[in-house]
Amino acid sequence: MKVMLINGSPHEKGCTYTALKECTKTLHEAGIETEVFWISKRPVQGCVACGGCARLGRCAFNDIVNEFIEKAQTADGFIFGSPVYFSGMNGSLMSFMDRAFFAGPRHKSGNPFAFKPAAAVVSARRAGTTSALDQMNKYFLHGQLPIISSRYWNMVHGNTPEEVLQDEEGLQVMRQLGRNMAWFLKLKEAGRQAGIPLPEQEEKRIATNFIR
Repeated sequence: MKVMLINGSPHEKGCTYTALKECTKTLHEAGIETEVFWISKRPVQGCVACGGCARLGRCAFNDIVNEFIEKAQTADGFIFGSPVYFSGMNGSLMSFMDRAFFAGPRHKSGNPFAFKPAAAVVSARRAGTTSALDQMNKYFLHGQLPIISSRYWNMVHGNTPEEVLQDEEGLQVMRQLGRNMAWFLKLKEAGRQAGIPLPEQEEKRIATNFIR
C-alpha cells in the first residue's frame, strides 16, 4: 500500500515538507510505502471550466496536474499539505486541487480518488490554520474520500523548518495522523479480502439548479 503526500508549498523542503515527513515516519513503521509529490514553485494554471477533461479524458492543460493524476492511480491514500496564506491554502495548491479533483474523476484511466482515504495538513507561523483545513477538506467531502483525522487539528506551527521541529505537539499530531492513515488502509484491505464491496452508486447523478 502507498500514500502520496502532496507538498503544495513553493518551498520544496520548508515547513510543510517538514510536517509531511513527520507523517511518513509512522506510515513506514506500519509498512506503508510513501511518495512525496512537490507541485513545484512554478505557477499552476487554474481551472477555466472549459469542459475539456470530459472530452479528452485528462485536463486540457497538460502539465503537473495530469502528471499527478497519473501517479494518483497507483496510490491508496493521500495527504495534502499547504502553508497558510491569508487564512487559506496557498494559491498554487488551490489551482492544483481545483483541476485535479475536477479532471481526475473524468480521467481515461479511471477516477484515482473515490473511496481512498485523504487528509489535509497545514503549516503556519501563527494563525489561519483551521480555516485553511476547512477549505482543503471540502475537496475530499465532494470526491467521496474518507477523511483521516489525528488527535487534534492537522497543523504545525513555525516560521522555519527548524521552528516546526520545536513544535512537539504538532509533530505528535503528524505522527498520529500517519498511524491513523495506516490503520484505515489496513481496515479497507481487510474488508476487500472479506468480500465487502465499495458502496453502491446511483447510476444517474442528480444536479439541481436553484433558480428553477
